[in-house]
Amino acid sequence: MTKAEFVTRLPVLLRPDPARAVIRPYVPAADPRAAPPAEHVRAQRIADRVLALDASMLKDELHRLFEDFSDRHGCVACVFTRRFHEVNGQLIKQCSASPDQALLIGAYFCHEYSYEAAALFNPSIVPHPDQSDLPPGTVRCVLSLRGVGEGHISSVTFRTGTCGPDGALAIDPPSPRAIVPRIESLADGPPGDAGVRIICDESHDLSECVIFPITPSQRNGIEDVRLVRFVEDDGGATYYGTYTAYSGQSIRQELLQTEDFRTFELRPLSGDATVGKGMALFPRRIDGRYAALGRQDNENLWFLTSGDLHCWNGGAQAVAPRWPWEFVQIGNCGSPIEIDEGWLVITHGVGAVRNYGIGVCLLDRQNPAKLLARMTRPLLRSDPEERAGYVPNVTYSCGAMVHGRMLLLPYAVADSFTTFATVPLDQLLAAME
Repeated sequence: MTKAEFVTRLPVLLRPDPARAVIRPYVPAADPRAAPPAEHVRAQRIADRVLALDASMLKDELHRLFEDFSDRHGCVACVFTRRFHEVNGQLIKQCSASPDQALLIGAYFCHEYSYEAAALFNPSIVPHPDQSDLPPGTVRCVLSLRGVGEGHISSVTFRTGTCGPDGALAIDPPSPRAIVPRIESLADGPPGDAGVRIICDESHDLSECVIFPITPSQRNGIEDVRLVRFVEDDGGATYYGTYTAYSGQSIRQELLQTEDFRTFELRPLSGDATVGKGMALFPRRIDGRYAALGRQDNENLWFLTSGDLHCWNGGAQAVAPRWPWEFVQIGNCGSPIEIDEGWLVITHGVGAVRNYGIGVCLLDRQNPAKLLARMTRPLLRSDPEERAGYVPNVTYSCGAMVHGRMLLLPYAVADSFTTFATVPLDQLLAAME
């Protein structure tokens, strides 16, 4: 890894694990000969076959089902029963099934999904809501990651850890299981596009929570969450995360919101500044308005403000490509970080052969559209031996954290795995021009 001399790479690696799987809703492919809604025709056939099983065959099939999946997932009976109630009267005709029939019907409309089988990358980091029972100078943190599984579909997964006063990082071992969240449609918002509430309150470990695509706009992936701990003027804190929703045909920015990392709300964003990738919120209001950085033209960094958290338009160009390693585009690598000297922004630049590097710039605290300083060379860039991966030549992050006067930077290599570095702020600022 090519890096500035004052960057310390930490011996912590997070690699994808195909064994990490979650049970997701499944709808069988439609019968092409059937009239719409064609998927209901096959679904009904499946349910009718289960309802026609005699008691002995039903019992045997349930025994095999629990033997296969009970050790892999928590409370599979709850998951399958809940899925039955989701499809009963919706995907299949309303029926009065016995508890065992309901379990088995529900199981036929589920599938197991290995959500980080191919890659685990593009991390973001924020302080954990719970900072109790820690040694002096230690901070507990939450890490979000983009997991990629079958079909190049991205989901959001989490880890927790601690960072000590000397910058030493310890990531907690993840739970071997993922839970299946409860999903509710939000009532407020455009019909059919209001968003969803995801409830993971069964979880005792944040690593058990997985946010997988749910709505049509997310069908092919929830990508690159940029977490921020947002503090209101009254001191109340909410965690937001802008992300890219990919439907398979189009992309747009959406917003994750949580206070406890147990219940999440996912809502669409609107406005001409939300049609691309790479939007990141500031951690507080500026002059009474929400603020963000965007890259709606796919080339420059724009400073955005809005009185409405869910609608963003216009903006002022703040940072443009200047050096060869960023001639193709410059964008943010997460939300701006407020320090005494200004707003510290971790950036990414794209150069020749679509080679990515991580850089840094400093924006004015009072007027973040004003650039104060920037690095002329990348802070981090892949060495030849690390360029190969899911997407070659990429070094990328979706958010860093300052602890004391030390920058803790999680980043991904070749869109494949995640690692970490620490950077002393004073040396970093001195390296900018």
